[in-house]
Amino acid sequence: MKGVEIPPAEDDFSADPVELFFDLAFVFAFSRLVYHLVHHPDWQGIGEFVLLLFMIWIPWSQFTWSANAVAGNARPVRVLFLIGTVASVPMAASVTTALDGGGPTFAIPLGVILSLGLFTMVFGLPPGHEVRRSIVRYAIPNLIAVAVLVAGSYLDHGPRLVAWTAAMLFVIGGMVAAGSREWLVRPGHFAERHGLIVIVALGEVIVAMGAALVADLEDGGGLEGKTLTATIAAGSFACLLWWGYFDRVNRALEHRHTEMADGRSSGRYARDVYTLSHLPIVAGVVLVAAALEEIALHPDDTLGDAFVWMFVGGVALFFGGIALTVWRAYETLATERVLAGVVLGLVVAVAGRSMNGLVLLVVSDAVLLTALVIEHQRKEHPRVAPG
Repeated sequence: MKGVEIPPAEDDFSADPVELFFDLAFVFAFSRLVYHLVHHPDWQGIGEFVLLLFMIWIPWSQFTWSANAVAGNARPVRVLFLIGTVASVPMAASVTTALDGGGPTFAIPLGVILSLGLFTMVFGLPPGHEVRRSIVRYAIPNLIAVAVLVAGSYLDHGPRLVAWTAAMLFVIGGMVAAGSREWLVRPGHFAERHGLIVIVALGEVIVAMGAALVADLEDGGGLEGKTLTATIAAGSFACLLWWGYFDRVNRALEHRHTEMADGRSSGRYARDVYTLSHLPIVAGVVLVAAALEEIALHPDDTLGDAFVWMFVGGVALFFGGIALTVWRAYETLATERVLAGVVLGLVVAVAGRSMNGLVLLVVSDAVLLTALVIEHQRKEHPRVAPG
């Protein structure tokens, strides 16, 4: 690692292709999480989804921090990313069995990926560098978490859940303590990486849409009208999610980040806005994708309660996470987005048991489109007070 280039702190850069290659394993991981939700549509399944997603998120996030501080296009860093990518495949493949027989196959690669991310920053920064001291201190609770994670993977289901939850609490404790330390954060790279992981999650929505089309075409009868209608409604919904994040929010968060005065405030901003607040955004998309798969395959059927709340909860998490980022960045409430979530919740509370999936999807499209158009008008064409 001696020859790793450390760009000047004021220089920003784009994500290296090896980072995008690394993300491909997380495409696989998200698809397995969708599978888990579709086959366990209950509170236990959702609780397990939350824990598993958080565990997957931490090593992805650590590699993002590391490639942000150390040039991602340096060959040693690329090698570590490639090793991490290979390790991510068994981790992703075992998501659905992680809490049963596949615990070690999930936990050991995950621990390897997290350790590689920490190693990249520790040894990629020169001795005496303030950020190197920060990451060494931050690495301690994370390495404890890795040990607990791997040891817990050999326990039975209940004790394993307890051990893995404890491991994640060590990680959270390290994040909280890290806010008082100095960090090297490049806003453009951070915004791009988190925009890309949102795109990866949105890919699951596209896959969910395509499942119904494949089913119809494989039956040999061509596309049914209800399938085509559901696909159009689901496609519109996916576009609204994209618009809800990328049209304004992604750029605004990056712009605000560039105004941070020092490494401590920039590090806290990156932790709060990206590492923490983007997790519910991604979780929301994955939840929605699981519900959309059920809607697309059975558009005429009454949607089960679990999938209804999975869908509405996913929308709430997605826009709620965005609202958190906006509040942290600008201390302003994303009013229309919050109201959209409230309206959808009320619609489901009143009529959810009697609505089929397609009706719920069309109503959601109308609510989200209205909210985003009103927000656009309010921001782009504000009313000027008379006089």
